Amino acid sequence: MSKIEYPMQISMLDNAAIRMEEIYNLYLRDENSKCYFSIVPDKNFYLAKENGYPAMDYDNLFSYMKEKVDFAKYIDITGLLDLQDYYKTDTHWRQEEIVDVAQFLQKEMVGVSSDTKYEVKEVPVPFYGVYCGQSALSVEPDKLYYLESEALRDCIVTSYDTGKPLPTNIYNMEKVLGHDAYEMFLSGTSALQVIENPKVENQKELIVFRDSFGSSIAPLLAQGYAKTTLIDIRYIQPAVLKNFVNFENADVLFMYSTMVLNNSETLK
Repeated sequence: MSKIEYPMQISMLDNAAIRMEEIYNLYLRDENSKCYFSIVPDKNFYLAKENGYPAMDYDNLFSYMKEKVDFAKYIDITGLLDLQDYYKTDTHWRQEEIVDVAQFLQKEMVGVSSDTKYEVKEVPVPFYGVYCGQSALSVEPDKLYYLESEALRDCIVTSYDTGKPLPTNIYNMEKVLGHDAYEMFLSGTSALQVIENPKVENQKELIVFRDSFGSSIAPLLAQGYAKTTLIDIRYIQPAVLKNFVNFENADVLFMYSTMVLNNSETLK
């Protein structure tokens, strides 16, 4: 199941690039930070055109954004993904299928990738993604899996909505029974969250500007960093970030889905 994302809107891509460049000029230009940029393709990249549905010119979208966000090194992850890496009834990618994506991003940013061994756990209830309710069709639900490791169990997640560590840390099983079970990852999207990984001996810090796709990959990226800060500028004004985030010497990753880039009026 998928929702048609068409046509490509240049004005929206320009707006997204402007938002990112404003952050770069505010916080990163004069700091010793390394900037990276990656785009998460929506399911239609693998599904729409070959099945006769209207499809954006994704090659044009990727090259256009790469040119616009020229202050960051572009990391292409499209070759590591295919349609089976996404839920059938939802927009998002499956965490258990993107370990290689996280490792590739780590290697591109720090030169090495985490060798964390994960245990795949199944959520014991069916997962009806967002397209189930939108379509009003009777469809087979997905199975929802998540990854566990000793390091993930020890990670501490703090949300700046409350300023306190989340009692559930990485996975919030109460969300599984809510309206969107994907929110079990980091308790859903939030303006500002920090993942601290006491198992990492280095003092490296990663800052990720993200959308909801970041909720499930961020814990995997955090396996290579002592501190990972997640920022969603759909919910917080970039101008106030100076009160919460130190950008000096950090790796900074801008990672957005094609859906958000093509509808970037949601970005503040």
